[in-house]
Amino acid sequence: MGDLLLVRHGETEWSLSGQHTSWTDLPLTQHGEEQAKSLAPLLTGRTYALALSSPLGRAIRTAELAGLTGVTPEPDLHEWDYGGYEGVTTAEIHRSRPDWYLWTDGVPPGPEGHPGESPEQIGERADRVLGRLESALTTGTGDVILVAHAHFLRVLTARRLGLPAAEGRLFQLATGTVSRLSTEHGRPVIAEWNKMA
Repeated sequence: MGDLLLVRHGETEWSLSGQHTSWTDLPLTQHGEEQAKSLAPLLTGRTYALALSSPLGRAIRTAELAGLTGVTPEPDLHEWDYGGYEGVTTAEIHRSRPDWYLWTDGVPPGPEGHPGESPEQIGERADRVLGRLESALTTGTGDVILVAHAHFLRVLTARRLGLPAAEGRLFQLATGTVSRLSTEHGRPVIAEWNKMA
């Protein structure tokens, strides 16, 4: 059985400032580009049965700079829709909602087309992605790599481990990192987390 490699895109201006970033498609910073390039040694030498990326430019650019080829955009790998909290930091939210916590409270609706998502809705998307890649993982022809975003990959990790979507809160994920989910005795486990070159 292959491993599931999770790549969080490199730094953007908003990931640096702590602003919630879902549909706002910011480019990588210069440091983010360097982070992405530094991932290449961690990813080369592996055979990939399937390589998927979020359709957003910051993820696609990270895949390119990391030397990945044949990567297919997958809409379900899009970041959590933060609705009315797009571009807002947690500190700013806490000024009016001091006890707010994304993983339990969700987000208010945003502009048209961005109603926001709950952890359960993200979990449904993560489950669809996991369903899509299951045969690629079990055929033994290689690993599967996903290039995407922090909160989405955290939820996907929780779901892969059999946890509720909101338990993604347990897995902090830094920009420009590779994490690896593997199996032990036939069950999913975290083999490496937040690995940097």
